Amino acid sequence: MCGIFGYVGKKQDTAGMILYGLKLLEYRGYDSWGIATKVKNQNAKGKSSIVVEKHVGKIGDAKVSLPESEIGIGHTRWATHGGVTKENSHPHLDCSKNIAVVHNGIIENYGTLKKDLIKKGHKFLSETDTEIFPHLVEEYLKANEFEPAFRLAFNSIKGLNAIVAINSETNEIAAAKTGSPLIVGVGNNEFFISSDPNGIAKHTVKALFLKDNEMVVLGKKLQLFSLPSGLVLTPDYETLEKSLKEEGKGEYKYFMIKEISEQPKVLQNIADNYTTQIEKLGREIKGAYGTYFIGAGTAYFACLGGTYLFSKVAKVHVNTAPASEFNYLEDFLTNKSLIIALSQSGETIDVVEPLNRAKKKGSRIIALTNVKGSSVYRMSDSQILLGAGSERAVASTKVYLAKLSILLMLAYAMKGEIATGQKLVEQASLEIKRILSEKSLDNIKKIASFLNTKEHIFIIGRGASFPSAQEAALKIREVSYLHAEGLAGGELKHGPIALISRGTPVIVFTPNDETYDAIMSNAMEVKARGAILIGISYRNNDIFDYFIEVKDIKEGSLAAQIVPAQLLSYYLAILKNLDPDKPRNLAKSVTVK
Repeated sequence: MCGIFGYVGKKQDTAGMILYGLKLLEYRGYDSWGIATKVKNQNAKGKSSIVVEKHVGKIGDAKVSLPESEIGIGHTRWATHGGVTKENSHPHLDCSKNIAVVHNGIIENYGTLKKDLIKKGHKFLSETDTEIFPHLVEEYLKANEFEPAFRLAFNSIKGLNAIVAINSETNEIAAAKTGSPLIVGVGNNEFFISSDPNGIAKHTVKALFLKDNEMVVLGKKLQLFSLPSGLVLTPDYETLEKSLKEEGKGEYKYFMIKEISEQPKVLQNIADNYTTQIEKLGREIKGAYGTYFIGAGTAYFACLGGTYLFSKVAKVHVNTAPASEFNYLEDFLTNKSLIIALSQSGETIDVVEPLNRAKKKGSRIIALTNVKGSSVYRMSDSQILLGAGSERAVASTKVYLAKLSILLMLAYAMKGEIATGQKLVEQASLEIKRILSEKSLDNIKKIASFLNTKEHIFIIGRGASFPSAQEAALKIREVSYLHAEGLAGGELKHGPIALISRGTPVIVFTPNDETYDAIMSNAMEVKARGAILIGISYRNNDIFDYFIEVKDIKEGSLAAQIVPAQLLSYYLAILKNLDPDKPRNLAKSVTVK
């Protein structure tokens, strides 16, 4: 969720380097930020050895006024414990101001620990759970060196956490994790640490991905330890992909529209290069006793779309549930079960946690993720990388279509007809190119202008278009803050139709499939009650007040038809003077429960 970046080495502009690193991590989502660095040659009694600068809001074009230093840490915070204030922003200091800490996760037993520390004389300046940690380290430093003090402090907390601390006296960084990701970059007599490979790929390609229950100390050298035992471990370095290096917006004003525009290329790549991987996954499903798709948010709607495709095309039953609910369904799992986890970042805690529990039952796990080396990638028995390229906007677009395209080809692979699925993905790629043409975009902009005056939008679909209705509603909510609700058309009369009044906009997905007549009946029901209908369909109809064409490409329509909704959400955000890349309260990688 939050972004972490740290440095120790010989460079002097540490604060500027950390600020740039935090900007690379902005897409993860945050509401405040801060940086801490050591003050050189200022260790006189009563003076701070570490200085901190904190801000509420986005980084933007900010500059920092911190002095030159060779060690520091920074953080972009998404608030959990305590409001969005400068005091609650990270980094946090101990009483002596020699220890500074940044943290991703939740310290579940912080209340008890805080009471004990207050009794021992420690003073707290924030409402956060994080602030207890530098004081814990300070307490353990009374009888220990920095490494064991940090380890003892970490072992005393509960929950899934990633914590990075600097010690101004030893000029070292210590870090450990039990949940959220941490990656160490190794340079020439210097080290970088980040919550995301994107943060360090500009500086080095040699990296160490910390595993759960591992701890690292960075100073003149890198030392890796077991958190539980303190035993020294041998680092297993990896090489970062060059594709992780910074990608700009190019000709586009925002990443979201850039990523929407990249979707034809993403789909064509899957059609051209994924046949072998998909056929292998199909064989694994055939050998499993119970297959489950899990994902969170947009990824869950891709899972749901996959269940419809498997039913219709492959005649195979696949179970699905939101990843956050899967723990409550785990009694079904055995050592013959197959879990297919869909996750853009591969770090979403709602996906990671049920996978950990499934592994304990011996279930086999396959990851469909966009990030090599992520937690989901590493804990899986095999992986398919989505190959969508870096997705910087918080609201997922091209990764969603990548997942749907792989699931579409997978459904046909199960039937022994992968070439048909491959052709449909190619056709979807071409149709999305047409939807992105100037004439089509002008029509979608006009509809966005109409919707901009409304407070509520309802979106309906049936069959495989039901997940499209839900994903379309999510996109509109995420980036424009309009209330949008996605519904199965047949459920309207079971309550939601009470909310339809004259002038209420209703978007209707009406592809050329077995749902057409039924969903058109639902459209007529809301039209009779005064709704304004926006049809997303292969053909116009007299009852539509507005019409967006998506040509009939059979099951490939499932991928193409969501693009108009993505564009509507984007243009609504622009009309409202909002930043579609960084919606309020949201994070790209949700690493806390």
